[in-house]
Amino acid sequence: MVDPIFQSANYTVARKLLDAAALRQEAIAANIANAETPGYRRLDVSTDFSEQLKASLKTGELDRAAELKPKLAEDTHARAVRPDGNTVEIEHELLAMNKNSAEYEFLSEVVSRNIKQLKLAITGRQA
Repeated sequence: MVDPIFQSANYTVARKLLDAAALRQEAIAANIANAETPGYRRLDVSTDFSEQLKASLKTGELDRAAELKPKLAEDTHARAVRPDGNTVEIEHELLAMNKNSAEYEFLSEVVSRNIKQLKLAITGRQA
């Protein structure tokens, strides 16, 4: 009875995207902390993760999606705006942090809703 809830596509994808959002928050924090470090290259979640997640969903391979782990990588699209080669732009990081926070909040609500459904099924009462 528990497996259908925790192995549903929505729950699996939301959980994986939550992992990515948490890792992205770490990257943003590192980027802001190193905004004045000469030669620092901006970090973000690797684009391979989202491409692999999309591919596994397209083919219906939820087991493969559940095994994916997001990783940090240098943002190759970020350009150096300063002569010291640093690719961090504080305004961009703040915008990314707000966007990431909104995504995290939405995804945690999706996961929380699944857990509340399970609790309702077990206890028969709303939380």
